Amino acid sequence: MQTVNVSGISFGDHHPLALIAGPCVIENEGHARKIALTVQKIARQCGISLLFKASFDKANRTSLSSYRGPGLREGLRILQSIKDATGIPILTDIHEPDQAQPVSQVADVIQIPAFLCRQTDLLVAAAKTGVVINLKKGQFLAPLDLQHAITKVTGSGNNRILVTERGTVFGYHNLVVDFRTFPQLRSLGFPVIFDATHSVQQPGAADGRSSGEPEFIETLAVAAVAAGIDGIFLEVHDKPELAKSDGKNALNLDRLEPLLEKLVAIENLKLKTLNLQDG
Repeated sequence: MQTVNVSGISFGDHHPLALIAGPCVIENEGHARKIALTVQKIARQCGISLLFKASFDKANRTSLSSYRGPGLREGLRILQSIKDATGIPILTDIHEPDQAQPVSQVADVIQIPAFLCRQTDLLVAAAKTGVVINLKKGQFLAPLDLQHAITKVTGSGNNRILVTERGTVFGYHNLVVDFRTFPQLRSLGFPVIFDATHSVQQPGAADGRSSGEPEFIETLAVAAVAAGIDGIFLEVHDKPELAKSDGKNALNLDRLEPLLEKLVAIENLKLKTLNLQDG
């Protein structure tokens, strides 16, 4: 498997678990900065490397009236200010090809949303920036079918790729995580991330908004780390009930530290076992 480096954080075989965390969308600069600083402190205490994530625009909201974010220019200004203040690498997503270049000037990782993982022009534009690309597997795709999206990126000159599992559609308003997905995705040759918060989402189940079952975040995250992922993706919020996007499936910020402590303990045991096997 290829190792992918993001601003000094290595993803791949035998490298420690890394954390990608932050709010779903930038609600305002003060809130985003507060979340970033709090998550940074918790990650340091738990001994896990951190990438901060937040969206400047949520273009795939269920309802036309839903909050989308501050937009490209203001959103990138806020993300840059957080990066400057904290030193945390930044991940954010794009929805249109012409967003790729300006976003690459701020973000250390450009994320392709799951719904858009087959959009050729978007993938090619992101790839050509040379920035690390996080490909989220569409809810509608079989794991090995993500190879076609990977080939669009590598064929455009970029082999700095992460792949993310976020659940698979299983009937109406329901997602499931098939744990056979992780070794299948790993067989494609790139580090695997697990989005434990979107995987408990119930798409469109709340009358124009998505609902969720956040009580299962910990269960899925623990199982995924034991199954051998390279990074954990968590959307966190200090008041999920008031979040402007995806609050129904976000992890309450006060649950982050105990969850990370458990995940790091499992990861350390896994690495110890691998080292004994190698020895």
